[in-house]
Amino acid sequence: MSETDFQTFYSEVKHLEREDSVYTSDKQLSRLLRPGSTYANLNPFEVLLCDPEDTLEAIRKQYKKLSILLHPDKNPDDRDRAQTAFDVINKAYKCLESEQSRAKALEVVEEAKFRVDRMIDEKRKKLKREKRDEAVEEDDPIRYKHSVKVMTMKLFADYERKRRSLDERAQEERKRKREEEIEQEEAKQDDKVWSKNFEESRQNRVNSWQSFSKSSKSKRKDIR
Repeated sequence: MSETDFQTFYSEVKHLEREDSVYTSDKQLSRLLRPGSTYANLNPFEVLLCDPEDTLEAIRKQYKKLSILLHPDKNPDDRDRAQTAFDVINKAYKCLESEQSRAKALEVVEEAKFRVDRMIDEKRKKLKREKRDEAVEEDDPIRYKHSVKVMTMKLFADYERKRRSLDERAQEERKRKREEEIEQEEAKQDDKVWSKNFEESRQNRVNSWQSFSKSSKSKRKDIR
């Protein structure tokens, strides 16, 4: 094993040790409810601490492992936060359990890999133009995986912001249409009231004219 291979292996081992060390209720609560976790928790793979390549069975086991730690009944002294975190992992698992939503999540990961690969290519081209060593830090599999992870989280956050923006626009459009409908309904009601008043007024005028005509005829007869 070369020195490079040993360092890579050592990094992987240390990485796995760090992952294993977070499997306590307190650390999982802190991870899922930390400031800024709203966007971080949009990535179901990150929420469940599993890889996109994992099988559904592996994801299910991981979910059960976390659900035991985060179930409110297992955290009686911190029940509210535990319930919130428990809801987060439930939502993530439902996303990955569904074939359709899991496929969409994997598309985000593939897009992240594509962008990271393109970024690496740009780095190499720049180094080549500068006649420098074309090695980049993402050549390390651990660093590459981390870059993909960061890009994936960014994409999930970007897509969520776009979704919310579209929802707000749709809501504003629905509100605008409803206001127009209300204005049209009020205008129709005003027209009905005006027509009714006009008809009543017209009938009053007709009645008054008829009464006046009868009175005039009666007076002329009396004169004769």
